[in-house]
Amino acid sequence: METRYHTPLSPAEMSRFGYEGDWPYGMADRVHFHELDSLNHVNNVVYFAWFENVRVAYMREWGLSTYQPGDDNPRLVVKSVSADYIREMHMGESYLVTARTKAFRNTSFTMEYALWSDGLRATGEAVVVCLEPDGQGKRPLSEDLKQRFILLDGALPAA
Repeated sequence: METRYHTPLSPAEMSRFGYEGDWPYGMADRVHFHELDSLNHVNNVVYFAWFENVRVAYMREWGLSTYQPGDDNPRLVVKSVSADYIREMHMGESYLVTARTKAFRNTSFTMEYALWSDGLRATGEAVVVCLEPDGQGKRPLSEDLKQRFILLDGALPAA
């Protein structure tokens, strides 16, 4: 089976990367030359771009935003983001980035990410706040979206 890149993968396709746990969403790619640093491994900042790529696809797929101008989508603002590096990545390696929402509040949610290539390579987390399209005030998450977070991602309401 050939790996499909830049598109959401099925659980069977994702299993080829040695991921563990319950991750409902993942996309694959390959390390490119421009992502390397002077030590010939992936530069730390690139992981944030990979997390962003999967986050945007996830948000579109889960119905949070179409990212089209003029739509009545919430303005999705990343409040904080972090990464933990476990094992370096090198040129040409294929990898899987997984994403899920682990917790939510009334107007924000916390996503977590994991990067897999023959085991776990990195993890990350982001807090995303939903604003009104004009940025003037926060927009509450719909009950449907909260239920989707619970059912698909195993998310919990944050205290």
